[in-house]
This record gives sequence, structure tokens and C-alpha cells, in this order.
Amino acid sequence: MHFPYPRRKFLKAALTTGAASGLLFSAWGSKVLAALADPESSQLFSHGVASGDPTHDSVLLWTRVLPSGSATVDWELATDPDFTQMQQRGTTAATAARDHTVKVVVEDLQPGETYYYRFRVGEVVSEPGRTRTLPAGPLAQLGIAIASCSNYPFGFFNAYEIIANDADIDFVLHLGDYLYEYGADGWGAAEGAAIGRAHAPAHEIVSLQDYRERHAQYKTDLGSRLMHAAHPLISTWDDHESSNNPWLGGAQNHQPDTEGDWRTRRDASLQAYFEWMPVRDPEPGLSRAELWRHFSFGDLASLTTLETRHTGRSEQIDYGDHLEAIDNEADRDRFLQDILGDSSRSLLSADMETFLANSLTRSLSESQPWRLIGNQIPVARTHVPDVANRLEQEAGRRYDSLPDSHRLFSRLGQLDLPLYLDTWDGYPAARERFYQRCSAAGASDLIVLTGDSHAFWANELFNDSGRRMGVELGTAGITSPGDFEDYGPDGAAAFDRLVAEHNREVTWTDCTHRGFVKLVLTPDSATADYVVVDNVRSRQYGSSVLRSVDIVRRDGSLAFS
Repeated sequence: MHFPYPRRKFLKAALTTGAASGLLFSAWGSKVLAALADPESSQLFSHGVASGDPTHDSVLLWTRVLPSGSATVDWELATDPDFTQMQQRGTTAATAARDHTVKVVVEDLQPGETYYYRFRVGEVVSEPGRTRTLPAGPLAQLGIAIASCSNYPFGFFNAYEIIANDADIDFVLHLGDYLYEYGADGWGAAEGAAIGRAHAPAHEIVSLQDYRERHAQYKTDLGSRLMHAAHPLISTWDDHESSNNPWLGGAQNHQPDTEGDWRTRRDASLQAYFEWMPVRDPEPGLSRAELWRHFSFGDLASLTTLETRHTGRSEQIDYGDHLEAIDNEADRDRFLQDILGDSSRSLLSADMETFLANSLTRSLSESQPWRLIGNQIPVARTHVPDVANRLEQEAGRRYDSLPDSHRLFSRLGQLDLPLYLDTWDGYPAARERFYQRCSAAGASDLIVLTGDSHAFWANELFNDSGRRMGVELGTAGITSPGDFEDYGPDGAAAFDRLVAEHNREVTWTDCTHRGFVKLVLTPDSATADYVVVDNVRSRQYGSSVLRSVDIVRRDGSLAFS
């Protein structure tokens, strides 16, 4: 796909799309937009450039070239956007075996340095990307954008463009649902048809070729291309990169009778992910499924990313199998303790838990003040409030037409049961083991960064004994809508207020906006901005900060001020 209009028209359009104007004020940004508007460059490199998985002395560079057999691809890396201060260059190949994607690990770099890179096939040059290595030694400030849930049919990835243009952001942490597996007639069908963003291929993706085509579609979005060109990505998957709600033996959205063997489908999805995302191939001895990493940001912070889908997860409990048998408080307690609380049910693999403990120990030994956990699914205890009796009063209106989910939410609220069972709430024993592992390593001051729920969260975390374990910052979807929006604006806002009022661990939540979380750390402070975009249905949009929270130290842990 290329942009079918001349450069002048493209630049004019970019200037009116909100955050894009900031990009144009830099010499590097103008080169990016010029390359995007160039027909040859934008067609040959139609999926952009990206970088990711930085270390202190290396970074991975990525692109994809238009398929035409095997192609020789040159790459260059410099310390200036004009590429006059060249540091390294090399040649590689784009082949059909990797769907014509290219990944290059550039080593022997300097820590905390900004670099510029580009690719070339013959005389055609890609847009220039900007990346950086992890800092070492004293670090005054670190900015991380936390993103999740970018669903193509639901809208344009405008929030990615805001991330691209924010000078405070050093790295982007993407916590999964980078894409969705549904067909063009699935979730988001009406919205996608209305704005010309139907899923391709049109059917639900199952095969390797299907997953490759879906990745390719998502990387044609302009906001996505700008974000990837602007910042290195630290990414992990959630469920929709393969199929909704997977576990070790299958997935909610996988039907073996019509879609074949689950492991074959899962392996195809992981292969496409490693081809199309700027992530390093597995280290020797690890499988593709074992996607966990540790990143160290100077003397300031560490980040450990979890894998909660394909290496340790027991099958989810389904409310449909149990609710009819729960008639009273005693039944509910037995369900919570004996079924959900079964100590044999796991979420993290044993190897993941060991890696986590070692990473936290390392962070503490280096006296870093902040320990971040990159986590896909909400951790905080989040039970359903008394929706049936309180929602109408809180929203100040009557509900003549209730969403299909209202009956379930009402029943869960009557019984004071968890909102979701695919999250850590569905694995309370595993959550407690997670807390115990962290505490044993000496880390009861976590900043857990969370995606998945299509809602913003500011949560304070406690273990089963009531001891503080830190805070959780949850991000809304880039485009995916919140689960309570079917109640309408007033009803959704009321639902959010009731959830926060009902749950000790939930300080604040919002499911009615799209956007991302921007976390800025210094040695003495941690501030999170919940950044929202006001429109995803077109490229005309604005952005604002919906809420800001400061994280402070309290009782040997962390809390919100």
C-alpha cells in the first residue's frame, strides 16, 4: 500500500491531523514524512521501519520490503538524521521464508545514545527511523509510553501518532493485542465498514499466511508507522495475537472441529509475530512462546515483562458452568476458594517465575529505585458492584434498553464476584505466588503496567495478608472500546464510579476513552498521565491528559498521593 497522493498534498494533510504537526518541526521528522509521501519509497517499504528490544550496546532494526522474490537490503545507522556521521552499515536479504521481513541486530553501540537508521533496496530508500540504546549509569529521567489493544476496524491509531511526537517518551512498551484475529464480519464489523477499515483477510485468521496478512494490514496505518519510526518498542503479546483467551491446551476462540489443531495455529501466530515485530529471536534453549525479558535503565529503573498466555496458564474458569449452582454466600465462598482458588491452577510458568525473581533481585542489588512489571492482564482485585440496584440511580436516567451483558453483570454484582476470570482475578492462588516471589526477592514496591481491559486504571495492590505490593497503571485501548460503553456515556461513567467505590484496590478507572499511559520517572518521583485521543474514526483528532497521578512511597511500598 502506498499513499496515493503527491507529497505536497500529503504534508498538508499531515499538518491537520493533530499531533503530526509536532513531527514536522524536526529535521528528522520532515524526512520521515517526505519518505512516506514518496511513491517509490512508500510502496517498496509499505510497512515502514521499526526498532526494538534495546540493550545497553545493541538494538534490533526491522523493515519489510514489497515481495518480489529474494531482495538484497542494505542498512545504515548514524548518529545524525542526515546520515553524515555514519556508525555502521551492512547488507542482508529479504526472503519469502520470513515473509520478506528483515531483522538486523546492531551491536557495539554506546549506551543511552540516539541513533538514526534506514534501509535501501537499490536506489529506493526507506523513511529514516530513530532509536536509542538503554542508558547506563546515572539517569535523571525516563519516559515510557504504555500501549495496548489496537483494533484496526474500530479506528485509526491516532494515539500512536501522539506517542511519536512526545519528546518526553524514550521507549514504548506495548502490552499486547497489537492486532486482533477476528474476521471482517466479527467484532467491530460495522465500525470497520463505516470508515473503510475492514479486517483483511476477511475471514478469521488461522494459518501462517493469514497471520502474516493481518500483521501487514496493521502496519499500513500511518500512526503506527510514525510511532515505530520514532521510538524503539518493547513488546509482548496478549491473547488476540493468536486467539481470544488462550491457555496451554486451547483458546476460547478456537474450534478444533473447524479450525484444526490448536498448537499448529498457535505456532503459526507466534512465527508471524516474530517475523513482523521488532523483537529478537529466542535465545538458545528457549522456545518462541517463552517471551520474557528484563531491561535495565541506568541506575533509575528496571522492567521485567511477563508471559501469561502460552507457557503456564491453566484453562480459564467459565461463569456459565457455575453461576446457576451459586445460590447463597456459602456457595459463593466455596466457588472462590475451591474452584477459582485451586492452588494447582497456574498463570506463569515455573521458569517465568524464576526469571522474574532473578530480575527483581538484580534490580535491588543495583539500588534502582523503581521496579516495573510489564503485564498483560489486570492484577487488582476487581469485583462487580451492585449494578442492578445502583446503576440507574448513579447515572441519573432510566434504562429502557439494556446491553446483553447487563444480566451477567447484575448477577455477579449480587454475588460480589470478580468482573473477569481471564485476568489475575481468575487465578488468585497464582497471583499470591506472584506476590510471594516478589516479596522473597525483596520487592514489595512494584509498578505494574497493564493492558488488555480497554480501560484506564489506577490501582493499589495488596497481597492476601493485606500488605501493600505496589501500584498498577492500566491503559485503555488505542482503539478498542470499553466493555461498559453499551450503557451509554452516563451509564458507563456510573459503572466506573461504582467499580472504584466497591473495590479497595481500585482508586480510579475509566472505560470511556481511548489512549495510552505516559509514565515519567526521576530518582525521586513517578508521575503517570492518562493521555486520551478524542476521535479514532477519522484522522482529524485532538488529545489531552484526562488525569495525572503521582506515585509515592508508603509503608515500605508504593501508593498514590
